[in-house]
Amino acid sequence: MSDPLILGIETSCDETGVGIVRGTTLLADAVASSVDEHARFGGVVPEVASRAHVEAMIPTINRACAEAGVGIHDIDAVAVTGGPGLAGALLIGTATAKALASALDVPLYAVNHLAGHVVVDELEHGPLPETAVGLLVSGGHSSLLLVRDDAQDVTALGATIDDAAGEAFDKIARILDLPFPGGPWIDRAARDGDPTAIAFPRGLTAAKDLAEHPYDFSFSGLKTAVARWIAQQRSAGAAMSVPDVAASFQEAVVDVLTRKAIQACRDHGVEHLVIGGGVAANSRLRALAQERCEQADIVLRIPAPHLCTDNGAMIAALGSKLVRQGAAPSPLDFPTLSVLRVSTVVMHEQ
Repeated sequence: MSDPLILGIETSCDETGVGIVRGTTLLADAVASSVDEHARFGGVVPEVASRAHVEAMIPTINRACAEAGVGIHDIDAVAVTGGPGLAGALLIGTATAKALASALDVPLYAVNHLAGHVVVDELEHGPLPETAVGLLVSGGHSSLLLVRDDAQDVTALGATIDDAAGEAFDKIARILDLPFPGGPWIDRAARDGDPTAIAFPRGLTAAKDLAEHPYDFSFSGLKTAVARWIAQQRSAGAAMSVPDVAASFQEAVVDVLTRKAIQACRDHGVEHLVIGGGVAANSRLRALAQERCEQADIVLRIPAPHLCTDNGAMIAALGSKLVRQGAAPSPLDFPTLSVLRVSTVVMHEQ
């Protein structure tokens, strides 16, 4: 008997994602992004995102079904992001998922967006190892997780105490007059720059900070240091190389991310590092992580860039893993939670 066919819905921010997965095989990954509608504001506007999800939801579901070559009545279970994320945006996805599951009379799994960013790697590299450290880096999250093959067993090791990495990328891009979202533009500019040109600080890496926050991140101080340096250059009328600033800032971010991830692997005796989230598409992060993992004899797993950003495939992948492991589904009246602990992988409580 073939594995069940799982439809996953992701609406935690500004992407309307619908994925269809059978086992660990991705059949469809349809995404409708409202990023262009937010660009003129320099960031995501929750109400704009919610309205865009309403408009895109049904067409995106239809597109995913067409891409997978299945009908909606072929779906065996529905998975949806129950949190964390923007409250209004999440409500659009969860309301749709509840309606679909009820109409089709199939199980419904309300899952954790963060866990989805880790489990999506199974679609490309096969089953997760028995234990892995997950480095999750996105616009709203920078976290280190201890992930066991049981999809419901995720432990938070550390997280950002202020700005997330992706948030810092967006803010520095804005100061450099680069478009939104800032991550891809910083990455692009940095390729022509010198990462050693400017000595920007590495947050929470001093000995006293490591003692108290070994796996936590802080990018607020870095963001402020870069902003002040740029302001000083402009005030003095000095020449400023945008590629050098971008490369030096980017290096400061990925240096800390990879350094702490490797240390977490060593401290917990883990031989596999999985990196996920939108910032995992950054070319320098991928290269430095590979270099440091090879030096430390750690196996690195990073999905293709299109699976790093928010998408329905990651939610379908997590739903598929839960179904195959016999996890209990969520009740139809589960609450949508804009703040959801990463240890809650699937929502059961009413």
